[in-house]
Amino acid sequence: MKLYDWHAAPNPKRVRMFLVEKDLDLNIVEVSGENLRLRADYIEKFPQAMVPMLELPDGRQIGESMAICRYLEELHPAPPLLGRNAYERAIVNMWERRAFDEGMMAAGEVFRNTADAFRDRGLPGFASPVAQIPALVERGRERLGHFFRKFDQQLGKHRYVAGETFSVADCTTFCSIEFAGWSDIGIPADCSNLLRWHKDVSARPSARA
Repeated sequence: MKLYDWHAAPNPKRVRMFLVEKDLDLNIVEVSGENLRLRADYIEKFPQAMVPMLELPDGRQIGESMAICRYLEELHPAPPLLGRNAYERAIVNMWERRAFDEGMMAAGEVFRNTADAFRDRGLPGFASPVAQIPALVERGRERLGHFFRKFDQQLGKHRYVAGETFSVADCTTFCSIEFAGWSDIGIPADCSNLLRWHKDVSARPSARA
């Protein structure tokens, strides 16, 4: 299997963290090109024009980070990163989705609507220009404030985002916080639970994936 990757981007890092936690070694192919764009040969191979993408030995392709993680979890169930039973799987899925929608997407609103390199690239995966919308920047910052405090409350009750064991929800939360940092937005000083968690996860080998 090959994992097509853009090493700097937050979504592929979610999968790379997952791979490290699983102790899986895949062939990783870097597809970043010039000017923060994907290489043309990759777009020809995968017209969805997004990363990551997992290519199976027979050429079949799986896009989207969580779809890739679910596929790999089926093949390599230990250690379980998507939950050990029906209830845990639902809770992990719930908090992973919240981390993505409320953290990753909010960070993306700020970054894609401010970065000069993403002018006319307000949304990923579009061949035609998508204009930046300055009004979304402030909304993204507000959303990140809600995200930090919601997850701080959750981590006041549990060691990890979805409970007492590390899961893919932690991968997405960690990458969302890193992405917010691209726009110089960090965890508020009064979010002590989130800061404790972030310190703990930063010390894991997967944080450097």
